[in-house]
Parts: sequence; structure tokens; C-alpha cells
Amino acid sequence: MSDTTISTPAETAGKGRTVAFRGGGFAPKSHRWVGAAVFVFLILIAEWGTRTGWISSLTLPKPSDVLETFKELYTSGLLFKHLGPSLSRLAIGAIIGVSLGISVGILIGLFSYIRSGLVPLVAAIFPIPKIALLPLFVIWFGIGEGSKYALIAFGTFTPTVVATYGAVDNVDRSLIRMGQSFGLSWFSIVRKIVLPGAMPGILSGMRISLAIAIILLVAAEMLGAEYGIGAYILEAGSLYDLERLFAGVVILSLLGVITSGVIGLIERRLLGWRS
Repeated sequence: MSDTTISTPAETAGKGRTVAFRGGGFAPKSHRWVGAAVFVFLILIAEWGTRTGWISSLTLPKPSDVLETFKELYTSGLLFKHLGPSLSRLAIGAIIGVSLGISVGILIGLFSYIRSGLVPLVAAIFPIPKIALLPLFVIWFGIGEGSKYALIAFGTFTPTVVATYGAVDNVDRSLIRMGQSFGLSWFSIVRKIVLPGAMPGILSGMRISLAIAIILLVAAEMLGAEYGIGAYILEAGSLYDLERLFAGVVILSLLGVITSGVIGLIERRLLGWRS
């Protein structure tokens, strides 16, 4: 018998057919225009609803009026008088809290004695509403900037600690054992395996911590602050000036979007190895 095989036309056609790549690994694709379209759609709905009376002007101001308020804030210089102190308080408090939180979280993840001593303490102070501690911080640090820095730092510290040591715990142990089998030192394993593996969880925790920092910033500025976004919102609310009130809320939303974008840039720079 001959070893020659006869291929059918269907089999011959199938050999030349290309198959789409199926190993994308559920990698997210960037569609930035979708987010912008959602914002524009919601603003148009709000503008249409307030102009037609479908939405009461006592409930929601016109987006166009809020835009006019932004222009007045910018031309009068009040925007930077309020935004400058808020940004400095947010930056200083968040840097202190996040840096200490990452450091303590890494120590908890790496050393069992520190874990045994600090995890119960962190578990005890984590559920405490940080805003409720504002009067205590005022007593300790005064009514000035110190109490505001301390509140923001403490509010970002505990979630950062929890996210960091959780991320360290989730590093694949087989990679650590592989490094040990190749004779890598403890410091090299931490620097080349543990920290890169934990970085996605650490950055995710930073997103939550910075959102909490913005919330605490507003609460701190509503107590004993002449300038700041929180003081501006408090003043607008006491006068029932919805345009100014929503202008302050939009500024806070933009701060959240900007901080999230900055963390996204850091992720793309530090976590490019995942793609």
C-alpha cells in the first residue's frame, strides 16, 4: 500500500486559514473617549433637565451656571486661594501617611514578629472613623495645619498598611523558593521578587488611600480653615448657593480623577512587565 494520503478540498482550505490570537490574557484596552463621552452625556442630560424644568433648580443647578461660577473663581483669583492650601495639605498628609503605611506594611509582610505585634493593632484602629478623631487631633496638634496633616496622614496610613502586607502575602511563593534555590540573598529576593510582585496590590491600595485623603481633607478644612476647598464648600452650603457648592464638588472630583491618572501613569511605568 502507498503511504500517500489524499486531502479533501475542505482540509486543504483549512490549512491556509489564519486563526486569531487567543492569548491576550484579558488585558484591558484603553478607550479613553468612552469615559469622556459618559461625562458629556450626563452633563447634557443635567443641562436639558434643568432648562426644561424636569429637574428642579432647587435640587440641581444648571451646568452652564456652574461653569460661569468657575470663570468667576478664576478671574477673581479665589480659585487658587482655595486650591493652593488644599493641594499642599493633601500632598503633605498623603505623602506622610502613604510612605509610612508602605514601610510598615512591608515590614509586617516580611517579619513574623512584627506581624504578630502590629497586625492586631492595625486591626483595632482600622475600623475607627477617622473623621471622628478630628477633635482629638485638634487638641493634640492645634487648630492650625498640624491637625489637618495628622488627620490625612492617619487616614491614609491604615488602609495602605493593610493593602501592602496583603500584597506581600499574595506574592507567589514558588517564585521565592526558586530564588532561594538559585542562591539569591534575602535582600535580592525582596528587591527582585517580593516588591515587584506586591507592587500591583500596593498601587491599588494607594488609589483607595488617596480617595480617603480627599474626603478627610474636606472634613479637616471645614473646621478652622479660612481657605481651602472644604471651607469654600462649607461657606457655599451655609448660604445655599448651589452653583458655588457644585463648583467645589466638581473641583474635588477633578482632584480624584487627577490622582487616579497619576497612579495609572506610575502603574504603566513600574508594571510594564505584566503586559
